Amino acid sequence: MKLSTRIALAIGVTVPVLVLAAGWLLLRLVARDLHAEQDAHLRERAAVAAGDARRLLRATAADRPAAVEQARERQLYASGLDVGIRLTGPRGTVSGGPQPDASVPLPQSTRTPVTVEEGARSWRVLSVPVQGSRPGVDGTLWLFSPDTASEDQLALVRRRVVTVALLAAPLSGLLALAVASRAGRPLRRLQQRTSGLDPRVDAARLDHSRTGVTEVDDLARTLQTVLARYDEQAARTTGALTTARSFASAAAHELRTPLMSMQTNLEILAEHPDLASADRDEVLRDLRAEHARLLSLLVMLRELGRGDLVEADAFGPVDLTEVIDASVADARRRHPTAEITVPVMPRLSVHAWEPGVRTIVDNLLANALTHGRGSDGRARIELGLRAGGQPTGSVAVLTVDDQGPGIPPPLRDAVFHRFARGPDSPGSGLGLTLVAQQTALHGGRVQVQDRPGAGGTRIEVRLPVRESRQTEILLPAERDWLTGTAQHPQGFHKDGS
Repeated sequence: MKLSTRIALAIGVTVPVLVLAAGWLLLRLVARDLHAEQDAHLRERAAVAAGDARRLLRATAADRPAAVEQARERQLYASGLDVGIRLTGPRGTVSGGPQPDASVPLPQSTRTPVTVEEGARSWRVLSVPVQGSRPGVDGTLWLFSPDTASEDQLALVRRRVVTVALLAAPLSGLLALAVASRAGRPLRRLQQRTSGLDPRVDAARLDHSRTGVTEVDDLARTLQTVLARYDEQAARTTGALTTARSFASAAAHELRTPLMSMQTNLEILAEHPDLASADRDEVLRDLRAEHARLLSLLVMLRELGRGDLVEADAFGPVDLTEVIDASVADARRRHPTAEITVPVMPRLSVHAWEPGVRTIVDNLLANALTHGRGSDGRARIELGLRAGGQPTGSVAVLTVDDQGPGIPPPLRDAVFHRFARGPDSPGSGLGLTLVAQQTALHGGRVQVQDRPGAGGTRIEVRLPVRESRQTEILLPAERDWLTGTAQHPQGFHKDGS
């Protein structure tokens, strides 16, 4: 059923009900006014007739001649004019004019007029006590006024109210249908524009101009928001599928070599059960190394995939000092012989993805522990954290220094490429790629430098400092570090200072 039809039916039912309710109230008010008019007339007649009633009672009590009593009685009836009069005294009752039958019970005391029913007729009755100065002159004067005139008027009003209600039902329904149909035109136009939109096959979106109708404009904005969220979710789904395909492709390509090497070693062990102990130990060492490399590769690929899929709502306030302390504690536990120096650092908080920041610190430490050993084979690493940038304090600067052989300037960009590893490196070639990915994700930059002093490498990461209330994060539009993005890391560390 159309909305305009629903509105017409609702108004077609509501209006007659309101008319009947208003008519009922009107009847009550008219009845009250009519009774008030009748009651005022009864009181006016009662004020005139009370004296004549008292004189009639005195004449009756004094045994005056019948002619005098009759004269007093006629005078009493004349003072009542058009109302009925009944006088009850010690020696009987006299009555005249229109009034209910004597068998109709009357209220004992009515200082205000009341209604008395006599079959189909009704009367307004006023009772006035009559008291004289002599004994035997006490009585009650009753005045009666037929209620037929007010009933006729009320019946007329009632008929007219019902007639208006019956006419109001169809007329108000038709008028409401016309008004609702006209008012619903902006909604129908909006429906026509949106009915042709199919976000699955068409990139066209709702183009809405303000109509001045609040509900229609709000609905249009809601539809635009829904379509925008659909596009956003579709883009996320496409990105997730691309990441999954990239993960599968990269994993298949990179896992092939260690798996084939492990297969070769296993075949050697299977085909040569009498292999010399030294040769057997070498094969087992190779198997363990390939297994460790395989496991590291899977972990790194998983972390790259997480970085490609993280959304802005995962960001929150992160204390860099706490993250560095936790990462250093884990590194010292795994490498008890390494010397890791952490000077006193300022408390710096950034609005970031905490697992991503932890990934940066962990992989910088792991890279330094693997490739930054000195000539004596011992790793000596120093971390630093300070506030920098312009204006001062807008950037958190993290540095990791080692005492290794250093990285020549021409090769400093290549270390961030996927699977870039030296010939003797036991790593997966993805550690610094993860550092570059997470730095770009947080809008920062990473750079390889010479270590201040004599030899070694410094890797510097700069992350923008955002207050916790600044929750709007603009993530990179292209995030596919499992395929080609990491092959060109210059873009995230050559801009800025």
